[in-house]
Amino acid sequence: MLLRIQSLYLILAAVCSGGLSFSTFLTITGGVTVGIIDSPVFLVLFLFSALLSFISIFLYRSRQTQFVMGRLNIVLNFILLGLFTFRLFNFSALINGSGKGFGLLLPIFCIVLLALANKAIKKDEELIKSADRLR
Repeated sequence: MLLRIQSLYLILAAVCSGGLSFSTFLTITGGVTVGIIDSPVFLVLFLFSALLSFISIFLYRSRQTQFVMGRLNIVLNFILLGLFTFRLFNFSALINGSGKGFGLLLPIFCIVLLALANKAIKKDEELIKSADRLR
């Protein structure tokens, strides 16, 4: 069923990683901004994360597959967070007086939403198993 709380979490994670992937990553003094869209690696990883979230919404009949895809997406967002941190330290070493953009928080929001979705999927799985024991 699509009307479950994990579907809402997965939709929000897809919007967070797909729709907001065009936000700024770093603002350099002088008005120059470095966005996520400037790096094709980040853009592809964000869009792949959004695609994984969107596909796992429709896998509600196979909760184990949905759970595994959520875990895979969490790992992908941790990789994105590590790449962001690495790139931030490289830019900070070169440029003084730079400000961090909203795009730096996107993987953290996605990880939280995906963890909540996996928790709800696990709860549904336990509910189904307990109902099977009663039969």
